Amino acid sequence: MNTQTENISIITKYFPDLSEEQTEAFSILHNLYSEWNAKINVISRNDTDNLYERHVLHSLAIAKFLGSLSEGTKLLDLGCGGGFPGIPLAIMYPQCHFHLIDRIGKKVLVATEIAKSLRLSNITFQHGDSGECHQHFDYVVSRAVMSLPALVKAASHNIINKTDLYNRYSPGLVCLKGGDLRDEIDATPKATMEIEISDFFSEDFFRTKKIVYVPFAKNKKTCSK
Repeated sequence: MNTQTENISIITKYFPDLSEEQTEAFSILHNLYSEWNAKINVISRNDTDNLYERHVLHSLAIAKFLGSLSEGTKLLDLGCGGGFPGIPLAIMYPQCHFHLIDRIGKKVLVATEIAKSLRLSNITFQHGDSGECHQHFDYVVSRAVMSLPALVKAASHNIINKTDLYNRYSPGLVCLKGGDLRDEIDATPKATMEIEISDFFSEDFFRTKKIVYVPFAKNKKTCSK
C-alpha cells in the first residue's frame, strides 16, 4: 500500500459510505496541496505528510457533528485559508452550497484552483473581509481564525434568522477550536455547545480538539453557557 492510500484510509475508516466520486476527490487532495504548497505556503510544510489527519479529517469533524444536511443548505467558511474546512465539507456534502472567504488573496487563489481541479460545482470564493459578504447562510463554519467572541460577532450578520426545520441543528456558527476554551465561552454572549472531537475520532491528535456550536435561532438541541 502506498503512502497516499494509507492516508486516504483514515478518511474511509470514519466515512465508509463515500461514493466513488467522493473517494477519488479525497484521494487526490494530497498531491494537489503538495504541489500548491511548494509554490504558495498555505499550510505548514511539516504538515503535508499529515494532511489527511490534521487538515482533512479535522475539517470533517464538522460533518460528524452536523450529520446529514438537506439539499440546498448554505454554508460560509469564514477565513478559509487554503480551503479548510470548506473544501473537504464541499466534497462530503455535494447537495449543499459553500462560499469560502479569506482576507489573503494568495490563499483564496490556492483554494480556488484546488476546487477547480476537483471539479467542485457547489463552491464559490471571495477575497475579502466577512463584512464584505452580504449573503446569508444556514451555517458559518471556521477553523482557528479568531477568538470565539470575535468570531460570533463577525458571523452574526451572515447567519439566517430562522428556525431550521430540515437539519438536525438550527442555523448558527460551527467552529473548530483547541485547548481550554472556558474564558472564550464565558466571554461569549450566546449559549454554546462544546463537543470533544475525540468522541468521533480516536487518533491522539484530536484529544485536545473541539467543536463549538453557537446557535443563532431556536435550537432543537439544548445548549448551555
